[in-house]
Amino acid sequence: MTENKRQTGSFYEDKAAEYLESIGYDIICRNFYGKGGEIDIVAKDNEALVFVEVKYRSSVRYGFPEEAVDYRKQYRIRKTAMLYIARNGKSFDCPIRFDVISILGTKITHIKDAF
Repeated sequence: MTENKRQTGSFYEDKAAEYLESIGYDIICRNFYGKGGEIDIVAKDNEALVFVEVKYRSSVRYGFPEEAVDYRKQYRIRKTAMLYIARNGKSFDCPIRFDVISILGTKITHIKDAF
């Protein structure tokens, strides 16, 4: 990945985190890495532990951003989320949710319970 793509990704992850905070989420962690995967944002929404994948596209030329969160990506995110829970002593008793923040140009779409 080029530095330019990393910077772009980081910029839009910042925008997504700002958006989530503006609607009352508490950001717990950013860019959690585990074997074989990464979670862009880990947050709390009331009692739910929310794992958020952020996808950005400048246009729909290559499809909508959320379409990039395919089955393989979902599998890696789920696996990494379980690792996050195990490493951080979180309980499996709390509600867990997987959201996607889709950013197309400047428009942010929040898909709760995306998978």
